[in-house]
Amino acid sequence: MSFVISGTRQLIIFLLRLARKNTCVPFSMIEIAIMSEGAFLDSLKRNNAKIREDRAAAIAEDAELMYKREVEDLAILVRKLKREQENMLDMSPTDADSLVLAADFDSREYVRKDIELGTKIRNLEIKMEIAQRRYEYLFGRSLELNN
Repeated sequence: MSFVISGTRQLIIFLLRLARKNTCVPFSMIEIAIMSEGAFLDSLKRNNAKIREDRAAAIAEDAELMYKREVEDLAILVRKLKREQENMLDMSPTDADSLVLAADFDSREYVRKDIELGTKIRNLEIKMEIAQRRYEYLFGRSLELNN
C-alpha cells in the first residue's frame, strides 16, 4: 500500500479507515464531518508555514525544470554546431564521387566560418558548464547530459 499523508485531516481519515478496514462498524457523525470538510476548507485552514512551504516547493520545481531545460537546450545546440563544423570537411557537393574544384573553393570563407563555428561552440560550452554547475549548486543534484 503506497500513499502520502499531508495534514491532520488526512491522517485522521487514514487512521479511521485503517481501524475500520475489516469491520462493518459505521463511522460516527464526527468522523463523517472530518472526512467531508473538503479541500477548499482544508486549504483555508492551512497555516503560514504550510502556505510558504507549498509556494516554495512550486517555485523551486518551476525553476529547476527551467534550469534543466536550458542546460539541455545548450547541449543540443553545441551538438548541432559541432555536426555543422564536421560537415564542412565534406568536400563532395553532390555525391561521394564528386569533389569541389580548387577554383571553386573559397579558403578565406572556409576559415572564417570554421573559426566562427568554433568560437560559438566554445562560448556555448562555457555557458553550459556554468549553467550545469549552478544547477547542481542550486538544486543539490547533478545533471548528467548525454553528449
